[in-house]
Amino acid sequence: MTLRTPSLLLLTVFAVTGCKHASTPATTTPAASNGSSTTPAAGVAPAVDPATASSISGIVHFSGDAPARIPIDMSADPACNQLNLPNLTEQTIVTDHRLANVYVYIKSGAPNYTAPSAARPVTLDQKGCRYIPHVLAVQQGGSVSFINSDATTHNIHTMPISSSNASIDISEPANSDAHAQAFSAPEVMLPVRCNNHPWMSAFINVAPNPWFAVSSIDGTFHITGVPPGTYTLAAVHEKLGERDIQITIAPKTAARASFTFAAK
Repeated sequence: MTLRTPSLLLLTVFAVTGCKHASTPATTTPAASNGSSTTPAAGVAPAVDPATASSISGIVHFSGDAPARIPIDMSADPACNQLNLPNLTEQTIVTDHRLANVYVYIKSGAPNYTAPSAARPVTLDQKGCRYIPHVLAVQQGGSVSFINSDATTHNIHTMPISSSNASIDISEPANSDAHAQAFSAPEVMLPVRCNNHPWMSAFINVAPNPWFAVSSIDGTFHITGVPPGTYTLAAVHEKLGERDIQITIAPKTAARASFTFAAK
């Protein structure tokens, strides 16, 4: 899906010295955001030299007052309602002015990679009548394993934009076996819904390379094994849009990148 870049944007990127060598600072300039991503060409992925590989870490900040999270009424399904959990909306989760569930990835400038970064599928659980995690990411060619840990029937309905990613709409009985689904084309914030429970939602991001992360509850993210180069680093939130920056990574560097979102 295409996300427009809001006008409010603060961003800082800086490099710190790596453990073995001194490094030059990472430089940043604003980059245009058009919602597109570079699709890797088919073929053998180039190897990353561990002697020069770097990392990118940072924080996704939230400026201003965070929107209130609204309680969810789960009374339509007694199996969900009796859980007595603090059920609140998940669209914008802010803790101490830090934003969770932001997909951060190298959008362009990266070497071509097609093989999954891990053999095991990423897991999307249906637990407590919620999708856990709310936002996840998998490398192009990898799989998501959908499981149901609840004592009620759920539904998995994915709505990809790319025709290369098959849409699924399946029922998963209580405590049923896992269903794995592969994703062959890059996508940003691919929606997942449960037709049985309309409050349940999640988003799958299919990364075009191995360099991606999702910000945690404290807004932090960490990407490892990045080869030296100049890249467009993107941060995407389901409601607040996309922020793009240019970052130059020196060899064997622990680089820092920060993004700031604000309520629309």
